[in-house]
Amino acid sequence: MKRAICSLLLLAGAAVTSADAAGFTVRSGDQSSLSFVYRQMGVPVEGRFTKYSARITFDPAEPAAAKASLDLDLTSADAGSAEANDELAGKAWLDTKAFPKATFVSERVEALGSGRFAVSGRMTIKGRSREVSAAFAFTPKGDDALFEGAFVLKRADFAIGEGVWADFGTVANEVQVKFRFLATAGK
Repeated sequence: MKRAICSLLLLAGAAVTSADAAGFTVRSGDQSSLSFVYRQMGVPVEGRFTKYSARITFDPAEPAAAKASLDLDLTSADAGSAEANDELAGKAWLDTKAFPKATFVSERVEALGSGRFAVSGRMTIKGRSREVSAAFAFTPKGDDALFEGAFVLKRADFAIGEGVWADFGTVANEVQVKFRFLATAGK
């Protein structure tokens, strides 16, 4: 469940968009994914978020004009068991009763070369807003596009895992967030 929280934060940093470019809506279900991996007592633990929406405006020829936004339903965190999900939703972790949503809004996108880009923006989780950056690959697929990448989120920056869970020896501070967004061009 601690993993899920970290993944959620990372997920928010993954969306990309642009002003005069095509607007994309991310498809949900099996075609897209937002997952996270964290280490608990040195062992990797995987989780995912099942409910989110993202809008991306992006033209690979003009990455500086790109824009992206992500709304993440933190209550959809799946850390692999009902017990872990309940713990993750609790006050020490995601505190979903007080903060049911997390958001990401891009501030800049830059080309890295060979179809790779970097997006940076503000992620807000549990009322705390921090800059996050994610590298991603853009692959056009007809009228669709695939945005795929990853970034590392530091859970302490968002007060995820407080109290007895604040010890990084038990649950690592770094959470790897991975995203694979298949998006459909729209108006």
